[in-house]
Amino acid sequence: MDETQNKAQGSTHKIGIYLWIWGLLFVLSFCSYMVDWFAFQGLLRWSLIVIFMLLKAGLIMAFFMHLFWERYALVNVLLWPMTAIACFIVLMAAEAQYTVFTRAFYFFVGG
Repeated sequence: MDETQNKAQGSTHKIGIYLWIWGLLFVLSFCSYMVDWFAFQGLLRWSLIVIFMLLKAGLIMAFFMHLFWERYALVNVLLWPMTAIACFIVLMAAEAQYTVFTRAFYFFVGG
């Protein structure tokens, strides 16, 4: 069977890629549990948790939702809003720290 007939019938993916991704998700989950096991604190803890979470979400979207094989436009429809939401979360966290600081400053020092 040539390549054009295979595309016409629809492409199927080998189960090995799914097992490999499943194993990688297991390793990333193990790493995120190790963050708690080693009792990381503060910004390092939350940065590692968010990094592992985003990596796992990206793998799930790419392979189990079949976006790795989709058109570029569809990938952009999902990629850019997720990136914008992550940026907004970072900005909101910075704003929250500023608000807490200014309220504490004026409460304790008096303004």
